[in-house]
Amino acid sequence: TEHRVSYAALDARADAVAAWLRARDATGRRVLLAMDPGPCAAVALLGCLYAGAVAVPVPAPSASRTDAERTASIVRDAAVDLVLTETAHATETSRRLSRIGRAGLTCLAVDGLRPDAGADAPRQPLRTTADSLALLAYDSGPATAPRGALLTHGNLTAAMTGLRRTLGTDRRSRIGGWLPRRHTPGLIGQVLHPLWLGATAVTLPAEPYRTDPLGWLRAISRHGITETLAPDILHARCAALLGDEPPAGLDLSRWRTALNAGEPVSAGTMAAFPHRCAPLGLRPGTLVAGYVPAEGAPVPLATGRAPVPGADFAVVDPLTGRGLPDGAPGEIWVRGPAVATGHWGGPSDTAPLFAARVAEGPGGFLRTGDLGLTVNGRLRMTGRVRDALLVDGHTLHPQDVERELLGCAKALGSARVFCAGPGAGALVVVQEVVRTAGGARPGLPRLAARIRALIAEEFGVETGALLLVRPGTVRGAGTAKIRRALLRERYLRGEVRALHAEFGPGIGEPCRGGAA
Repeated sequence: TEHRVSYAALDARADAVAAWLRARDATGRRVLLAMDPGPCAAVALLGCLYAGAVAVPVPAPSASRTDAERTASIVRDAAVDLVLTETAHATETSRRLSRIGRAGLTCLAVDGLRPDAGADAPRQPLRTTADSLALLAYDSGPATAPRGALLTHGNLTAAMTGLRRTLGTDRRSRIGGWLPRRHTPGLIGQVLHPLWLGATAVTLPAEPYRTDPLGWLRAISRHGITETLAPDILHARCAALLGDEPPAGLDLSRWRTALNAGEPVSAGTMAAFPHRCAPLGLRPGTLVAGYVPAEGAPVPLATGRAPVPGADFAVVDPLTGRGLPDGAPGEIWVRGPAVATGHWGGPSDTAPLFAARVAEGPGGFLRTGDLGLTVNGRLRMTGRVRDALLVDGHTLHPQDVERELLGCAKALGSARVFCAGPGAGALVVVQEVVRTAGGARPGLPRLAARIRALIAEEFGVETGALLLVRPGTVRGAGTAKIRRALLRERYLRGEVRALHAEFGPGIGEPCRGGAA
């Protein structure tokens, strides 16, 4: 169902939220935003900015236990003072707060507030500066220990001008997408940026496009969306589904910039997607390879487009800190006015991440944890240095997935998850089946389907390769689990012998030895 909201209505509703927040002395305090993508999320974010409060976005309550655990950890870590949600989620949000001992937090269902509730309260000038905290973006760390990036009003302002320059946006833009609103590319790039421009924001629900990627293209055609940001896998799936005879009725001629970022960009995708979409009116040069670091507001780097003012990057040897020449792989470091200033609480182990110095060179760089290289001076992301995985444009923490798999079925033991590429690409799951249940081979396909369904429901990604293996494959002969990096190497060499193996479309089968 399509809902249209004018700027006047949006402003009135945001002002009502701001009045409610100011009445509770929320200036400078952390406010949890637990809601679905859409107008209410924009109202809540703008209300926080109007009142000078610090927005802390989290997903709306869902069936995902991992999301619930992450939200609980964020509430504790950020020490939130107030909560903004929607009527549909108010009861469950209050119930979850009660479970962690925060039943006393005041909650407001934004959609239940009268639009004229703030009309009688005089607008008060904000006492904020460029250094005032505007947003806590929790997009790193496992569910049990999330870390919130500090984004100031100055970071947001720099991001607005950077996005306009790199993506070529203006007041005529219709910017849309389905990226999670708790992450900066979705919340800031696809909601706040079009509103800052005076353009049109088209917020799309994420769920349909996981099962129907072409629905994304239909939405772009229907709404005349002009700028998007999406991961490589979505462009690749669309290209594969379009085939040589694309469906009739799609018009992509108004699309001006499709930024392919969020995970390593495939040369095959960059060639196939424009070719398949050309009969639908896609103009040459629309698809652009890019890179967006996690702890930014955001900071888009796009091949062939204007650079972000003040932004700088380097590819560095992560062990020595020395800058690397063109073509040599290393860790990507970035700096600039839109980069976060640190993590909430300033933990000592993360402070150096935001003040790294290139050996015999400049300092003030953010160590992104992403692997990359430069080709003729152009940056290309290739994977991850850290433990986090990039799958379908989503950041996953392997320990979160492995913990959920333990409770999936009694027949399951230890698991290891990793990506086919170096920290990015198709998700590979190596799951032990305990000996008491492993002998029933006819039941293994049903067990595999259960695992796939759990990962899709909990984490919103597809499983590329799933291997059900004997006990000892993951745990080893002793009590310690085999390191993910070592198991990944064995998998790629075809040395992991499986009781049952399944591979998704386009995923190679390295296990050549057959079943054990």
